Amino acid sequence: MDLTSALAALDAHEPGSLLELRETQWLDAKVRPYQLDSPRAVEELAKDVTAFANGGGGVIIIGIATRPEHDEEVLDHIVGVESSAVNLDQVRKLIRAQITPSLRGVRVGWSGKDERVVFIHVPAQAVDTLFVVPAPVGKASSVRPDTVAVPVRDGDSTHWLLRNEIQQLLSAGVRASGMPTPQALAELVRETVASAEPAAIRIGQGLPDRERELRDAHRQLAGSGLGQPAGEAWAHGPAAMQDLHHVRDEEPGWVLCLVPGRPPVAVAAPVWQAITEAGHGAAGRDPLAAVGYPVAPAADGRSWVLPADAQSVDLDSGSWGAGRLARPENGAWRWQPLPRFSLHQGRAASNWTAGQTPALRLRAVVNLPWAGPDALEITTQRRHEIEQQLPVSALSGALTMLSQRRGANLPAARWERGEYRRNSSRTAAYPCTISSPDGAPAVRAGVMFALPTSMESTVVACAGLVVEDSAAWAATVGTGWDTQLHLEEAQAALLSAWETAAGLLPGLVDAGHLPWSAPPTTELRLSSERPATNGVLPALDTLVDLAPFGTGDGSRPMMAVTITGDPLVPASQRRDLTRRALVYMAREFGYIDAELNALQ
Repeated sequence: MDLTSALAALDAHEPGSLLELRETQWLDAKVRPYQLDSPRAVEELAKDVTAFANGGGGVIIIGIATRPEHDEEVLDHIVGVESSAVNLDQVRKLIRAQITPSLRGVRVGWSGKDERVVFIHVPAQAVDTLFVVPAPVGKASSVRPDTVAVPVRDGDSTHWLLRNEIQQLLSAGVRASGMPTPQALAELVRETVASAEPAAIRIGQGLPDRERELRDAHRQLAGSGLGQPAGEAWAHGPAAMQDLHHVRDEEPGWVLCLVPGRPPVAVAAPVWQAITEAGHGAAGRDPLAAVGYPVAPAADGRSWVLPADAQSVDLDSGSWGAGRLARPENGAWRWQPLPRFSLHQGRAASNWTAGQTPALRLRAVVNLPWAGPDALEITTQRRHEIEQQLPVSALSGALTMLSQRRGANLPAARWERGEYRRNSSRTAAYPCTISSPDGAPAVRAGVMFALPTSMESTVVACAGLVVEDSAAWAATVGTGWDTQLHLEEAQAALLSAWETAAGLLPGLVDAGHLPWSAPPTTELRLSSERPATNGVLPALDTLVDLAPFGTGDGSRPMMAVTITGDPLVPASQRRDLTRRALVYMAREFGYIDAELNALQ
C-alpha cells in the first residue's frame, strides 16, 4: 500500500486497512493525541508535520498502536480517539502558526466508524522550498524569532538537522550563488521573506460559483468582528463555508456559513466545533450531514452572528431533522431534536409481547440511540435502586388510580423481577400484577429496559399498563363499575408510562455523558390484542371511550403515535406533548375533528 492507497482507505473510514503496514518515509503512527496544552507537544506536532513537508509528503495517524518487529514499527491495532480529545481546528491553526513558510493543502480529519482515528495529511510541497520551525525550547511564551530548526524524515523516524548540517546546507547555497555583500544579503532576506508570505486569500476563493454570495454575506456582517479568510471556501451539501480570522488576533475565529434560502450566519469557532462534535456519533460519520446547519432565529432575512458565549443554536437540513444544540451554564453542549410527530413505529414497538394477548395495552416505548453504548452495564446497585423506586413511580400511581376511580383500593406496591432471561447485565424487566379474588390476573403494570443487541441497535426503555381480562378486572373492583377506560384515563396512563420509561429506567445505567447517534423517540401505543371468538380483534373504542375525539373509524384495534424529541423534558412540557401527540394520532387514524380540548 502506498500513500495514495492509504489516504483512500482513510477517506473511506477504513483505518483498519492500514494495520500491518510498517512506518515508512511517508507513514507515522501515534498511539495517543498530542497534548497541545504542553509547549513540548506543540513543538513535537510542528516537528512531525514539517519533517513530512521536507521529505516529499506523508500522513500522521493518531489512534493506532504499533509493535516492534525486526527493528521496525508495525501498525498493530486501533486504540481509537475520543471526539473530545482532539480539537481539529486548534491543530490546523498551530500548523499554520509554527511552520515557515506556510504549508499548502494540509488536511486534518477523522476516519473510522466504530473506532475512530485522526489523520494529518501533508501533501508534497514545492521541491525548492525548505520548511523550518522555531528552535524548540519546551517552554510557553519562549519562542525566539531569531532561531530556526529544520526537521527531516529519514525512513521511519524524524530528527532535527544538526547545527553543522544546517551550516553545510547554507554553505552549499553560498557556493552555488556566491557570498553576498552585507547590503545584498539584507536585500536577499527582504525578498525571501516577501516571497514566503502567502498570497492573501480572498472571500469566496475556492468556490467560484458562490464567491459573490460569500462576499455579499461577509459585507453584510462587517462590523461584527469578522476578519480576513483563514483558508479557502469549501462546500458541504447545500452549504458554502469559509474559515475567517477575528479582527482581533486574541479572539477565536469564525465560520461563515451560507445555505440557500436562509440568511447568512457567522458562527464563532468554538461553537462550530461544538456543532460538529454533536454529530460525531452519527452512523454515517459525517457530523454536519447529521445535525445540519445553523438556522438564524429571525425570520426577516437579516444576517446573524453567533458569538463564542452563545448558549444555544438551532440546526436544520441534516438527516436528523430540526434540532437545537444547547448548553446549561458552565455545562457541556448537547443536541436534542425539536419535537415533531409521526406514525412511524420502530422495531421495538412490539418487543416483549410474544405470547401475550391482553384485552388492552397502553404503553410508551422510549428509544435512546446513544453513541457507543457497548460499555454500559446494569449493575446490582442500580438495579436495587430502581426496585425501591418502582412502587412509588408514576406508573404505579396510574395503575392504583384506575382501581381507585372504580371504588377499589388496590395499590400497585408489589413489583417482582421478570423471568430470568429478562434480567441480566444487559436487560431488566419488572411486572406488578393485581389479580381478581379467584387469582386470575386482572390489570398489570410492567417496565422493561434493554441495552443494544445484535437485533436492536438502540437502548430501549418501555413502560405500560395492561388490562389482562376485563371480566377479571370487573370482579376485582366490584359490581356496578364500567371497566371501559375514559379517554382522560388513557391519557394519564400513557403520560405516566412515558415519565417512568424516560425518567426512571435510564437510571439503570450511567449514560449521561454519551451523545446521540440518531434522534431519540417516544412511541405511545394503544392496542386491543385479545381476539374475539371469531378470531377478530375487538375495536379499540370498545375498551377506551374515544367519543371525545368525535366521529371516526371505531373499528381499529390499534392506534399509535411517535414523538421525536427529548424524552426527558419537564412535566409540563411532557403533558403538553402528550396531548398534542394524541390529537395528531386521532386525526391520522380517522378522527378528523379531534381537538386539544378533548384532553386534559
